[in-house]
Amino acid sequence: MIRLFLICALLGVSLTYPTYQQAIPNGGSVPSPCPGNRIWAGVGHINRNGGGVRNLFGLDFASSAHAWTHDLCIADSDSDGVSNGAELGDPNCVWTTGHKPEHNATGHPGICEPMDNSKCLSLNTKNNITC
Repeated sequence: MIRLFLICALLGVSLTYPTYQQAIPNGGSVPSPCPGNRIWAGVGHINRNGGGVRNLFGLDFASSAHAWTHDLCIADSDSDGVSNGAELGDPNCVWTTGHKPEHNATGHPGICEPMDNSKCLSLNTKNNITC
């Protein structure tokens, strides 16, 4: 029984789509806004490991045919006042697949930050975002 649980737990972690991580700047190193300094592997999802319900960035990414476009870059999917590009380390919207972004990711494009801000608390609660 314990083995089955461990296999299922590991399977959940491995279901993130690395190709999607590679389709956005710093896709494999987006910081979690939750305590613990972890990476949010499933950037487009409410679950930090990916799979399941998409967050607002995930919906926008799907609408852009799973491609990093200028419109997706300049958008502020999570309504925190910072563009997706700025949060993902591409503030000038010049990144292309396979190249190193100008900067490291500084925020999460699908979760309003800082999470303890009253506006973000309301938005994140509305969008089922929790730590």
